[in-house]
Amino acid sequence: MGSTRPSMQELIGRRRRAGFVGRVEERAAFRRNLELPPEDERHRFLFHVHGDAGVGKTRLVRELEQIAREAGALTAYADEGVAGVPEAMTVISRQFAVQGRRFRELERLLAAHRERRHEAEAALAMGGPEDREGPSAGSLAVARAARVGLGMVPVAGAFAAALDTDRLAEGADRLRARFRSQEDAQLVLSPERVLTPVLLTELAGAADAVPWIVLLLDTYERTGPFLDPWLHDVMTTDRHGALPANVVVVTSGQHPFDTARWGSFADFRTDLPLGPFTEAEARGLLADKGVRDEPVVAEVLRLTGGLPVLVSTLAESGPVGPGEVGDPSATAVDRFLKWERDPVRRAAALAGALPRRLDEDVFRSVVDGPEDLAGALFAWLRGMPFVSERGGRLQYHDVVRAPMLRLQRLRSPQGWAERHTRLAEAYGRRRTEAEAGLRPDELWADEGWRELRLGESYHLLCARPRAALSDALADVVTVCAHGDDAVRPWVRLLAEAGEDADAEAVRTWGGDLSEALAGGGLAGLLRLLLGRARGDEPWRATAWALRADALARDGAPERALEEYDRALALDPALVRAHRGRAVTRGGTGDYEGALADLDRVLELEPDNPWNVILRGEHHRLARHHDEAVADLSEGIRRNPASEFALASRGAAHERHGDLDAALADFDHALELKPDYAWALARRARVWRGLGDQTRRLADLDRALALQPDWAWGRCERGDALRVTGRDAEALADYDRALELDPGYASAYASRGVSLSNLGRNEEALADLDRALALNPEYPWAREQRTAVRHRITEA
Repeated sequence: MGSTRPSMQELIGRRRRAGFVGRVEERAAFRRNLELPPEDERHRFLFHVHGDAGVGKTRLVRELEQIAREAGALTAYADEGVAGVPEAMTVISRQFAVQGRRFRELERLLAAHRERRHEAEAALAMGGPEDREGPSAGSLAVARAARVGLGMVPVAGAFAAALDTDRLAEGADRLRARFRSQEDAQLVLSPERVLTPVLLTELAGAADAVPWIVLLLDTYERTGPFLDPWLHDVMTTDRHGALPANVVVVTSGQHPFDTARWGSFADFRTDLPLGPFTEAEARGLLADKGVRDEPVVAEVLRLTGGLPVLVSTLAESGPVGPGEVGDPSATAVDRFLKWERDPVRRAAALAGALPRRLDEDVFRSVVDGPEDLAGALFAWLRGMPFVSERGGRLQYHDVVRAPMLRLQRLRSPQGWAERHTRLAEAYGRRRTEAEAGLRPDELWADEGWRELRLGESYHLLCARPRAALSDALADVVTVCAHGDDAVRPWVRLLAEAGEDADAEAVRTWGGDLSEALAGGGLAGLLRLLLGRARGDEPWRATAWALRADALARDGAPERALEEYDRALALDPALVRAHRGRAVTRGGTGDYEGALADLDRVLELEPDNPWNVILRGEHHRLARHHDEAVADLSEGIRRNPASEFALASRGAAHERHGDLDAALADFDHALELKPDYAWALARRARVWRGLGDQTRRLADLDRALALQPDWAWGRCERGDALRVTGRDAEALADYDRALELDPGYASAYASRGVSLSNLGRNEEALADLDRALALNPEYPWAREQRTAVRHRITEA
């Protein structure tokens, strides 16, 4: 049995917390709330702490967390270290695990989300094939919303949209086929939809074992743009499931709650606005730290304005007499460090403020002196009250860091530039080391590499803002290929570097890009970049291609084609633009144009097996049997593990009537990827040709179990049921197909035949009329309508 005695860390924490001064009313309100059952109308489910930087929001939130733990709560704390909802769930899950509550299913799905997202980013970075699972209006809707979780997916929307209205056999949905199952696809395309219900289920299980679950979301001014809509959904709707009533959420940021979103829910939340310490609170903190000399206390009150972080910093330095408070012309930073007598420590504190995030390796690169001294200084710095530790790295409080940066920049512009250059070089060396084992196309898909690149770019912008801005904007364009979550830190980087370096151009770009991203997503951000381009930026062609990708995703293929043309006018050798234009042309039925583009892609990038596979697929869609089989076979030779190429070649063989070859290819593809829904559905067509209706239905059942919201698959199974005389069951599949895609001509025609078989000829005629209205060139529907009219006449 474990010991019931407190650990050393717990005892130290208790002693430190005993000195917590101020915020008595806020702490008391939170503590009282935990004494009320959730059913009590006085109980509040949401607390929002807000106030300016330096007023002690984070410290209060951490204190509320301790109060919750003392009440037996399970707690989790997240701050700006998370860049999206899945990352927030990862932090919550890990912290609960430390407290003895494992969310195993959520952990599994989060791990799968990270793995599948990495796979998708890596595949798309190298220009993967336009994989497909068949036409589906539901899939297309996901594709159009994909910027939430996979904004970098090129041109899937237009391709799927056009093919969805064509022959049943010509389905295409690039997004889903990249993944092993429907769950995998959703984990990348709409991770919140998959992960949130699991989180709520896990929370419900934990809620039975603890009195309270408290989630604390700090620095909400940065995380709120993506966490706030999700939190509102989770707390006020049942869209994702039920949230246990004994969950309490604490948010903390610089701004009050968004009344447009939360205004009507004032009866279940409490605002905790924070201002500076009152004089009594500040004096209490100083007295607790042994600072009681009135002239010293008066000077501290004057310097800090009651800001808790500054009061605490000056109290920790321990001034002992009025003689140490002189020099009224000194800067605020000089006063923060005035009572630190050691000049080496003073210099180390200033140098440590230069990086946005600080670990010991970075610290050693910017602090002069022997190795052992640097280690001792870093250990000292970790104990300073204005420094917090997050994820193994140190971060200065903004209220202290900002004047420290300003002091160094103004006191020695040359020294400022030299130190930031040294830091940029240190990050650059670490970035180069991180590239080992990564292909060039994998770098931007690797989060660790991107983080190092961010650090390097920040210090280059601080050292030489004008010279570094062009490269930073080029990085923004490049990272747009990896989605909103990936680009958001880059936009924040520009805003922070512009502020820290007092570089107006950089600061303006950061603010404007942030507004564009928030208001118009990646397309809006790219529109701003291109609208302000002077005309000589090397990134313009890529930006036009990425904007074309976004337009194609949103179902605007003609506009997308125009912007691909703009990209290629600037850079005729841009593979991304040629490949994107090819897929968009294919999506509109212009297979010959698509093949011309793909010929050019293969000239420019002959060693990428996906390119030859993609051309083979377009030959298949264009009914060029020999060319399709030749390209797909070459693609399989280069990449024997490509289940997509095998399934595509199988489909080509099936249409050509070579059922044995088709069956062999589909079997092999399904060995590689057992949950490949499109391959299962297409193999079902082989079983149809071989007269094996039992296996046909079995494959379609498996495919729909993997992808239930698949209009094409539903229609295929409806047809399989109809030909075996099970028309009543077939109607259910046709009905569902038409719910998913109201413009699905084939589903109307097939349903009309089943209705006629059941004696419902008037309804059948209406469905067949609708099918022909949608697709006048539909001979099978015309034949069936003639037969139904004949039956009606005979009756």
